[in-house]
Amino acid sequence: MKKILFLIVLLTTISVHARPGLLDKLGLENDFDTPPSVDEAFDFSAQIKDPQTLLARWNIAEGNYLYRDKIRFEILDNSQVQIQDFSLPAGENKMDETFGLTEVYQHSTEIVLPISRDNTAQKIELKAYYQGCSETFHICYPPTEKTVLLTLPATTDDVTSSKLDSTATSQLTVPQQDRIAQSLAEDSLFKILIGFFGLGLLLAFTPCVFPMIPILSGIIVGEGDHITTHRAFILSLTYVLAMSITYTAAGVLTGLMGENIQAMLQNPWIIGSFSTLFVILALSMFGLFELQLPHALQHRLHQIGHQQQGGHIVGAALMGLLSGLIVGPCLAPPLAGALIFIGQQGDPVLGGSALFSLSMGMGLPLLIMGTSAGTLLPKAGDWMNSIKTFFGVLMLALAIWMLERIIPGWVGLLLWGMLFIISAVYLGALNTLRIDSNGWEKLWKGLGVILLIYGGLLMIGGASGSHNIWQPLQGIASEKQSNSEISTGLNFTQVSNLTELNQQLSQTNSPTMLDFYADWCVDCKRMEATTFQDTGVVVALASINTLQLDMTDNTAEHKAMLKEFGIFGPPTLLFFDANGNEHTQYRLIGSVTASELLQHIEQLPSIAR
Repeated sequence: MKKILFLIVLLTTISVHARPGLLDKLGLENDFDTPPSVDEAFDFSAQIKDPQTLLARWNIAEGNYLYRDKIRFEILDNSQVQIQDFSLPAGENKMDETFGLTEVYQHSTEIVLPISRDNTAQKIELKAYYQGCSETFHICYPPTEKTVLLTLPATTDDVTSSKLDSTATSQLTVPQQDRIAQSLAEDSLFKILIGFFGLGLLLAFTPCVFPMIPILSGIIVGEGDHITTHRAFILSLTYVLAMSITYTAAGVLTGLMGENIQAMLQNPWIIGSFSTLFVILALSMFGLFELQLPHALQHRLHQIGHQQQGGHIVGAALMGLLSGLIVGPCLAPPLAGALIFIGQQGDPVLGGSALFSLSMGMGLPLLIMGTSAGTLLPKAGDWMNSIKTFFGVLMLALAIWMLERIIPGWVGLLLWGMLFIISAVYLGALNTLRIDSNGWEKLWKGLGVILLIYGGLLMIGGASGSHNIWQPLQGIASEKQSNSEISTGLNFTQVSNLTELNQQLSQTNSPTMLDFYADWCVDCKRMEATTFQDTGVVVALASINTLQLDMTDNTAEHKAMLKEFGIFGPPTLLFFDANGNEHTQYRLIGSVTASELLQHIEQLPSIAR
């Protein structure tokens, strides 16, 4: 164990030193052997805060300061965009060797620049003028000029002429993924890691992580009567670390490649293979056969004294790696914010560290649950066969849950119905209770009858073409009503590429909402069945042109759409004005409930009024 810890510390040290500036984020390394360059001393950047506002920022290295009265800005070669009056934040008074008592900035500072402009999308060049000195080396840098290229989004005439309702504007919430991206850019690495760990804890109680619970539980139960608290902790930690490594690697690669790596893994062959793996694991738990390592590898592990442990730890690691990629393809705002930051900063080490911290936060409840299982579970007995059978059923449920991304909805209902009916039979739904049956036997009998009835309803619903597991008879009810009498939810017009999108935008005089959707996206399916079926949402969007991009196949055209709008995958909602111009500050990334979407629509002036 000491050797392993030593290697971890050594590798961590090497990786940190291999990335200049990372220790600066920690606040542990801010000294220079030689005077830093002006760009190292005063790292300048600029971004678009909203269609009417720019944001300029300096990250000032320790031991340096920037003169407040030397800062000015201009827009180059563009008469349509002008910087309006702006105020500089208060600085610190300092006795300077050259200028005497003057006001300076010694830490990171931001300046908000309001602009006047027309309503067309355009590229602008923002030029900043500034000057500063190094207190550490007692030198002053010459006046510096820095030019940043920015792309202004198009806006409506209402926004351009500042007729936007001030109340609605002030109440508009900045999308969570943007707040996270800004936080990454502004905070130290320590704050970033702590913040993302907290976000991971919150994410642990979402459907993104729930499917991992039966997987980890199945691994621990599979140990049989050999399980101990220490053993359960090692297996759980192995699973969580492997999952974290997957999320970190996928996030860094996504930021570097500009693609949604998890979307690439959602093709039918990969999903089918992984579902088959879960079926095999389930059959193994049912006692049909025993999974074990090849004899040669078992012999090798026996020689090093870890025959049983090595095999199961390797299995836990593999399941953790695969679970991170396949079981949890959720694009929640914390993950989206990290990916946005990676793309903006081009710093995969910093972005990867944030994602690792996020995934460790997600894994902490799993670690606690897995370790507790080693304490709470009895050590031996016939109960273990029942528990293994229970987790075998959960594995089959996971297989169906994954297959639902690539099979018709009615087929999924039939599979759920079969699973429920078979489970009901095993619970004794068709058996006759003895006169002296105890309370537990009656309880299992009752649960079995409920599963049997519901499984039958699912089979009937699937046969009638329904696809909603919560309303299996919806298809039958729909046949008895005219289309005018039933609510079918939002009626989306499908688009498959940028050309079709632009055609739709040019042919309407109404605002537009574009939904990025995929069958393999669990949150997309949930929003389809709940959010977009809500009567309030349907009414609120009645005058809105609703478009949908179904990127289930993840084609080159779909990837081009993601790249064009700078997003990483579904579910994502974009909002366009009547002129076909998108307002990026109104984007929604990740799953939203009907109430959340209604609240968001209320804040959209061009839609709500």
